[in-house]
Amino acid sequence: MVRNAVLSDAERLAEIYAWYVERTAVTFEFAAPSPEEFRERMRGIMARYPYLVVEEEDRVLGYAYAGPFKGRAAYDWSCETTIYLDREARGRGLGRQLYEALEAQLQAMGILNLYACIAVPDQEDEYLTHASERFHAHLGYRLAGTFRQCACKFGRWYSMVWMEKHLGERRNDPPSVRWRTEERQRDC
Repeated sequence: MVRNAVLSDAERLAEIYAWYVERTAVTFEFAAPSPEEFRERMRGIMARYPYLVVEEEDRVLGYAYAGPFKGRAAYDWSCETTIYLDREARGRGLGRQLYEALEAQLQAMGILNLYACIAVPDQEDEYLTHASERFHAHLGYRLAGTFRQCACKFGRWYSMVWMEKHLGERRNDPPSVRWRTEERQRDC
């Protein structure tokens, strides 16, 4: 089941994310955020964007959210997407469920452009594969740009790609984005 995240999910989401921080180069963070810090990150995102979790038998197995692509008003119709699944839950279609639900909410808001920033190895290793890049391509994202060997983690250099997906027609006078509000989030 996919549902809107609530702040009380922060401890479980921080646990899922910590594994990626500590054992992979999927994220370029070095120190996993505490549940309190994670909760504050969630609060900031949830003020304007969807933040979703997927659960089975009342256990959260992953999350996805959108955030600003850039801080200028002309970018309002664009956002960055993020997804993390419990390492034991990968390969079961849960990521697709999360992203499809996220995409539907973003499209309803008037968002037209989705961007994903993805760590990629020059050669796959025990810390990083091309799985995220393949996942996004399977969902209709396409390569928009590459930054070669821009980050060093675990004593190895990794690259980053930006992938994009367009959701709707471009007009010269697009309607304003219908931002989420914290009040609406509290009801979820």
